[in-house]
Amino acid sequence: MNYPGHILQQQAIDIVSIKAIQHQLNNKGCGPIKVTGEFDIETSNSVFLFQTRFNDINGNPLDADGVVGPITWSALFGAKNIKPIITAPNSLLTTVLDIARSQIGLVEFPAGSNDGPGINKYHEAAGIAYGQRWSMAFVYWCFEQACLHLEIANPVFKTGDVIKGWLKAKGKILTAHDAKVNTSLVLPGQVFIITTGGGHGHAGIVERNENGRLTSIEGNICTNSNDGAIGVFRRTGRFIDAINTGFIQFE
Repeated sequence: MNYPGHILQQQAIDIVSIKAIQHQLNNKGCGPIKVTGEFDIETSNSVFLFQTRFNDINGNPLDADGVVGPITWSALFGAKNIKPIITAPNSLLTTVLDIARSQIGLVEFPAGSNDGPGINKYHEAAGIAYGQRWSMAFVYWCFEQACLHLEIANPVFKTGDVIKGWLKAKGKILTAHDAKVNTSLVLPGQVFIITTGGGHGHAGIVERNENGRLTSIEGNICTNSNDGAIGVFRRTGRFIDAINTGFIQFE
């Protein structure tokens, strides 16, 4: 049974998917509940029970919220029932991803300085001073390089400020709420925005969407706390529901 592409919770209308959930909850020993196709309180309670007893496909405890999203669905039915989304929706975003991949492994020098010979080109592209946070500058640079290659105008607002980049974006906006409700809307090449407080944030580029878990390419991050290197890396541990602001899709 394939994931329908949207979360299922109380009052949801999707008889076929809800019946499948109810059957599987009974099979997993989290019933007995009636197989009606109605996501009622009994079904919600059984989902809660399942989520407290079982782990996700990566062996991590499920969030117990009574809601069946892609992570709980894959735990119920198996990962093969959720198709990974690996193809960008247009040539611009395909090219952006190729550019971003070419930068993986570039690091700051010294670590934690927001600076370094390999990093300063991002500052320069976005028009910000060396030493400033640069996750959004990295995003802007990737789009600038892709647009030069394709000989088109860069649709990304020129800034190294994550929040300003979100507020000034002229692309298609996908809010955090809408992304959580319909995870299939999160596509490779989209720019994700996380608000971190104090007027600051973090940005990166989605590379893959699988089971509600993102593979992304990001700048200004550390992936190995042992060596402390901060740079451009591929990250595989972000979940869609952890992106608290939203996504931007540029055309």
